[in-house]
Amino acid sequence: QVQLVESGGGLVQAGGSLRLSCAASGRTFTNYKMAWFRQAPGKEREFVANIRWSSGNTAYADSVKGRFTISRDNTKNTVYLQMNSLKPEDTAVYYCALGGIWTSRYDYWGQGTQVTVSS
Repeated sequence: QVQLVESGGGLVQAGGSLRLSCAASGRTFTNYKMAWFRQAPGKEREFVANIRWSSGNTAYADSVKGRFTISRDNTKNTVYLQMNSLKPEDTAVYYCALGGIWTSRYDYWGQGTQVTVSS
């Protein structure tokens, strides 16, 4: 079955950087896209960025454009989220998710990794 395992979260000061990783296994991902979502305490889960496995096309939420970069290594079936110029409002649990490119739905989710940005 499909498994998504996130890593790389932690505590960082405002202005700092972190890189999250999401290792995927269990199927081929040619016609899939991988995304990062986040959920802060008391708030709804929100989209951060996504990338298509095959083409590498990306999309970002306005709140992270210019600061975060999503990328993938197809040889390792791993997607990364490089987060720079972090702000306290980026504090959240970050989840990676996998979905087909033919749908807006994401059917597989990782367990989440905590990112805390101190001011």
